[in-house]
Amino acid sequence: MNWLNKLTPPGVKSIFTKRDTPDNLWLKCPKSGEMVFAADLAGLMHVTPAGHHMRIGPELRFGYTFDDETYETFPTPSVVADPLKFKDDQKYTDRLKKARAKTGNDDAMSIGVGKIHGVDAVALVQNFAFMGGSLGMAAGEGFVAAAEIALEKRMPLIAFTAAGGARMQEGALSLMQMPRTTIAVQRLREAGLPYIVVLCDPTTGGVTASYAMLGDIHLAEPGAMIGFAGPRVIEETIREKLPEGFQRAEYLEEKGMVDQVVPRSELRATLARLLAVLMQKNHTEIEAQPAIQPVPA
Repeated sequence: MNWLNKLTPPGVKSIFTKRDTPDNLWLKCPKSGEMVFAADLAGLMHVTPAGHHMRIGPELRFGYTFDDETYETFPTPSVVADPLKFKDDQKYTDRLKKARAKTGNDDAMSIGVGKIHGVDAVALVQNFAFMGGSLGMAAGEGFVAAAEIALEKRMPLIAFTAAGGARMQEGALSLMQMPRTTIAVQRLREAGLPYIVVLCDPTTGGVTASYAMLGDIHLAEPGAMIGFAGPRVIEETIREKLPEGFQRAEYLEEKGMVDQVVPRSELRATLARLLAVLMQKNHTEIEAQPAIQPVPA
């Protein structure tokens, strides 16, 4: 206690007592640096006025994708929680508990089935908030399960990818998910079912090296970082400065790696048009569906 506290009368001190206030009322836009009122983001589909697309979880993604925010969720298969008994500065099981408490999800993958402008579809959402969306056994099983649901119901599969790579706590077992998910994509192709990938920020590592780049069509949200290794690692390896915007969605679209960069407000309508062609549905009926319009700031 300092000398000023000793001289301050108790009644006066109570007036200036610090009140508990939420620390997430305002968010800083990474693109412009301006402060954005968090409550306004819902009406803007979690896109800042400067155009930065915030990372969102499965519930918001499903709501923005399916008609009338109506969909059915499917559980992902259970796997062995800690096959290698891994521990660094803390146990892997403890990391999983924290991630589950933070997100409310069992792992990084979530599966939803609903209609997009009247067309039935299966959506798989990879949640970056769950341990960086890392690809482990549970995520691999989730992808395979989504593909099997699409095969069983004869529906297209749409994967919203967001990951920092493979889950190091599972070692080689996480790397095995790359060929497993590749086989699942091949099964969809053999069945004649569309597989569309929406690349979200960020999509990197083993996810980019497998199912994220095996789609029939690749869409991307504006500004999404897409690549294998990060730009800093590449610069340190080749000892050269990378081009402006390297590994961003717009740069990859220019180079032909991404088919189209689509703002979040236009994504559902874009998916509907693609599905109308790929599933040979009535295009006129689908065009009649209203597009999602963000609420003006």
